[in-house]
Amino acid sequence: MDRRTAETPEIDWSKYPIPRVRHHVNSQAYLPAHQHRFVHHQYPPLREQPEWGSWFANGLPGRVLDLGCGRGAFLIRHALTHPEINVLGIEVRESLAEYINGVIAGEKIPNAHAEWYTLANGLGWLEPASIDYAVYLFPDPWPKKRHHKRRAFGHQFLEMVHRLLVPGGKLYLATDREDVDAYQREILSESPLFAVGPLLNDSTWPFGFTTDQQMFCDAKGIPYVRYAAEKL
Repeated sequence: MDRRTAETPEIDWSKYPIPRVRHHVNSQAYLPAHQHRFVHHQYPPLREQPEWGSWFANGLPGRVLDLGCGRGAFLIRHALTHPEINVLGIEVRESLAEYINGVIAGEKIPNAHAEWYTLANGLGWLEPASIDYAVYLFPDPWPKKRHHKRRAFGHQFLEMVHRLLVPGGKLYLATDREDVDAYQREILSESPLFAVGPLLNDSTWPFGFTTDQQMFCDAKGIPYVRYAAEKL
């Protein structure tokens, strides 16, 4: 993996107006299906297996996971920068997953896909040790303590990612919230599954492309942290 920003084709984003979307979806989407008395029609679909043949032009499995891919800037730039890698995004908001896939179809990007899905139901439909690295960047902070249960990041999240990563694979993290950073570091410190590396800067962060939130932070001068946790 390198930082080939100069070789990355740029998209005319003006062709793809971002849909108006609520920042948060219904809170029920952050609960696993088995905790529901009935599954609402707007609840993200359950999945038993991937559809690589429909998602990627080469029909091969995804090798990179973008967990909570938002509006998809990072996912799409990642796929454009590394056309040899299939990048799978997971997004809990249906309208954003549809938006991303609309950009992918419009630009004929063969190696990117956003799946409307909630991580609350796990990723058991992906093969163990099949992911080279995963990213979890600028997640929704859910700052109120009573809402912390809606945060995807937790011990079960780490177990899920650990199962999917290849030996020595990494989970890349970024946030502009001190409370979120402290929360994630606490969870990581309690886990025997990962070793946390040092903070990364522009020269050591392995990606030369940005997320939507990172662009916002850069424009507003808002600090953020980036680091990686390596699978043990």
